[in-house]
Amino acid sequence: MQQTDVIVVGKGNAALCAALEARANGARVVILEAAPEEESGGNSRFAGGMLRFAYNSVEDLRTLLEITDEEAGMTDWDSNTVDEFYDDLYQVTNYRTDPQLSERLVTQSFAAMQWLRKQGVRFVLNYRASAVVEGRRRFFGRVPVEVSGGGPGLVQFLDQAALKAGIDIQYDTRAVELIYDGEKVSGVKAKRKGRLLEFHAPSVILACGGFEANPEWRTKYLGPGWELAKVRGTRFNVGEGLQMALDIGACPNGNWSGRHTTSWERHAPEFGDLALDHACHRHSYPLSLMINADGKRFVDEGAEFYSYTYAKYGEQVFKQPEQFAWQVFDAKTRHLLRAEYLGKVATRVSADTLEALAEKLEGVNTRGFLKTVREYNAAVRRDLPFNPGIKDGKCTTGIEPPKSNWANVLDTPPYEAWHVTAGITFTFGGLRIDPDSAQVLDVSLQPIPGLYTAGEMVGGVFYFNYPLGSGLVSGTVFGRIAGRAAATAALTQA
Repeated sequence: MQQTDVIVVGKGNAALCAALEARANGARVVILEAAPEEESGGNSRFAGGMLRFAYNSVEDLRTLLEITDEEAGMTDWDSNTVDEFYDDLYQVTNYRTDPQLSERLVTQSFAAMQWLRKQGVRFVLNYRASAVVEGRRRFFGRVPVEVSGGGPGLVQFLDQAALKAGIDIQYDTRAVELIYDGEKVSGVKAKRKGRLLEFHAPSVILACGGFEANPEWRTKYLGPGWELAKVRGTRFNVGEGLQMALDIGACPNGNWSGRHTTSWERHAPEFGDLALDHACHRHSYPLSLMINADGKRFVDEGAEFYSYTYAKYGEQVFKQPEQFAWQVFDAKTRHLLRAEYLGKVATRVSADTLEALAEKLEGVNTRGFLKTVREYNAAVRRDLPFNPGIKDGKCTTGIEPPKSNWANVLDTPPYEAWHVTAGITFTFGGLRIDPDSAQVLDVSLQPIPGLYTAGEMVGGVFYFNYPLGSGLVSGTVFGRIAGRAAATAALTQA
């Protein structure tokens, strides 16, 4: 048995932020991590590291990272004001996001970035969300900043801060049950190599992710067939933290049938593989035609920048016959493809004619594909210029689904196509919390003494879809809130 002030379950971004904030507020902190050290870090280690936060201009960005005067003057920086952040979050969630939770996320996002910087996290410009147009670089999608080293870099920076702060991290230690006397939570039961352990503390913070790696729960909550989905991230997120809380009467909240799902390499491993880095991502689809087994298009590939559609279009791919699609490009846009398309971990075919390409598209109706391309090419407006740095309005007319932007005629060989399926990142269902303390509420909407949560376990923020880069920032915002409140409560009882 071990006694401390605050126990944090999980060791991804949200958990580490909660632990650091609790420690900064005077609490002794123990982190319980189910994974061994080499696999630790939760889904955060598999994240791209892009960050969505409120900012007004390049001068705000320059408080986070070095930007030279030349860079500042030769770049269109986009903006993400508080109002714009609200607009994007509400639009992609069909106005279902919880007003109080979203208010905390949006208004505290820039302070969270400054706090991360003080913890030693290093930021760089996110050139993947930019394009050079007529000699000027233009950032788009409102995510001009990412963590140096991506998700693995973020976890490494926060690990170093945690060790420096004297936080005790216990690996291979899977939490299995909350210690609860019917009135308050006072610790966690955990298992390490088959041995049952007890950790006691006045405050427990659950920050151990959703249930995306649990095929039984995916089928139960997301629907039939979802047990077959590829998992983009860690194999350790199987919903145990949620189950522990629900077992003592915590109130579920949010979009339990919703998930973050993206286009993913067709033959990727069952779970995320850190050695592959971002090799399985397929985010350049706005420049493509997405083709299913019938040879038909099924989404408006150019409805928005990928940062607003990628987390829901994976679900559309998964709904297609045989749960796959092909992303088809011609030579005009090949130079704009993200680097992972050109790596070794890619199921790709190429041909000098569309007819030859059609024969190589495994599982696709050849005639259907060629008919789709002919109709698409005839529908493309040719009087509008192509500009990948803005929503250029270069669209189709008279076909369904339309392509609203970046619609180029498919006519320049070589033609290339990438085979994709769906990769599930995380689930949207979680627990109901007090937005000011991240304390978990019970089914009567009363706070459960001693229990807090953060990260993907917070229900009510994301519904149906997700704006790129907001998850890591949400984890930081609510991790800090949980850590501060848990420490204050624990030390008050001491």
